[in-house]
Amino acid sequence: MDGCIVSIDQGTTSCRAIVFDKAGKVLGLGQKEFTQHFPQPGWVEHDADEILETQVQCIKDAVSASGVKGDAIKCVGITNQRETTVLWKRNSLKPIHRAIVWQCRRTQEHAEKLKKSSADLFKQKTGLIPDAYFSGPKIKWLLDNVTSKDQLNELAFGTIDSWLIAKLSEDNNHVTDPSNASRTMLFNINDLNWDDELLDLVGVPLHLMPKVVPSNALFGHTNKDLVGFRAPILAVLGDQQAAMYGQACFDPGMFKCTYGTGSFILGNIGHTPQDVHGLLTTIGWQLTGEKPVYALEGATFIAGAAIQWLRDSLGIISSSDEAEGLARSIKSNEGVYFVPAFVGMGSPWWDSSIRGTITGLTRGSGQAHLVRAAIESMAYQIRDIADEIGNSHLKITELRVDGGATKNTFLLEFQSDLLKIPVKRAQQVEATAWGVGALAGITQGLITKSDFENGWECGATHKPQKDREAEYQGWQSALAGASAVAASESLRSKVHVPISRT
Repeated sequence: MDGCIVSIDQGTTSCRAIVFDKAGKVLGLGQKEFTQHFPQPGWVEHDADEILETQVQCIKDAVSASGVKGDAIKCVGITNQRETTVLWKRNSLKPIHRAIVWQCRRTQEHAEKLKKSSADLFKQKTGLIPDAYFSGPKIKWLLDNVTSKDQLNELAFGTIDSWLIAKLSEDNNHVTDPSNASRTMLFNINDLNWDDELLDLVGVPLHLMPKVVPSNALFGHTNKDLVGFRAPILAVLGDQQAAMYGQACFDPGMFKCTYGTGSFILGNIGHTPQDVHGLLTTIGWQLTGEKPVYALEGATFIAGAAIQWLRDSLGIISSSDEAEGLARSIKSNEGVYFVPAFVGMGSPWWDSSIRGTITGLTRGSGQAHLVRAAIESMAYQIRDIADEIGNSHLKITELRVDGGATKNTFLLEFQSDLLKIPVKRAQQVEATAWGVGALAGITQGLITKSDFENGWECGATHKPQKDREAEYQGWQSALAGASAVAASESLRSKVHVPISRT
């Protein structure tokens, strides 16, 4: 073995680690789910120590499965669930509270105030729309509800990449990269610095923040006593940016979509930020000595999580693998629509008040209708985002896709029909992990960027076959209904109507 790469892929519901050879072949894989905590409706938390322990075990499992020796591992890349927020004590590296997950809505009131007072400022400086989705309000919540003033100088903030680097690196480095920093609402994507004005507006002290270094910097060396080998950590990317890199979206106008817990469509827009209504501008990556590559992003909060809900909470399926067969067992959705707004709706609506809704049920509706409606909802949400992109000067001519849900060919066929463009599933199914692994390998000199780009292969292409406009209009009606219910509930909560007793 002339050199291999370990990719650490820390996701929302599971930790993974993969050992790749320099051609992107999977030599060994470790994966394990960890606990999801829901202390209140709309609140989502993770135990940062459990994430670390689970991730370390996955690394060891992957290396063991690969059969490679420690000295054959030449570099490490880390990709991670974004926005999820950890505060820890600098000296002991002990978290002061569970991590607040990107899905968590507890900070929406604070985010709404920032949106009303300073939405344009945040959009101009960060490319983001103030929302509970992002890290800044989560940090403020922890400072207000968990810490005391005498603790403040002892603390450090990090998204999950920073947390893993602090715990896995020999020197416990406190660093992050621009792709993750750009998801905090506190990082100026124009000058690539933490922004004093935004920090002050949100209420976060600068000294909490990690150092921001290029996405292919040396982030430290792994602690051999902890993971079993010593190797340089040479790439860090948020998971969606890693998938965009893994899909070789290196030219402006190239778009990818990852279907995971949520769905995320990202497009390369070059070296200049652009503004499209309802979408986010974020940093794709910034390499040493180079200008940042910006991305246009549409983020939906619930995609595969809807299928997981049908499995785990309702028990109407025992495995996600059953979903496609059930969806195909009926000829249409027969008027049943599922608006999966468990935590509000992301792009392009940015409405935290909407809640999950199922419409069109009849006595004849059954298991297959709910499953099909959940799958279709993933595709409808991406269509809504694509329409906003199309209303700008940008145009999506093909969509490269990845993520666990892309095993479901019904989803991809339906998505192609809705978008009226080809949908291409990558041959490399591990686009996220391979994306950051490849960047680490390129930085180390194991592979060249041109070889990596030329090595991208399409595993399957789905082209439009059916007209889905009538079904899409049904989705629009269901979404409008869910929005109307949310508006009614909001009004009712503000007006006290006395109950008349006769």
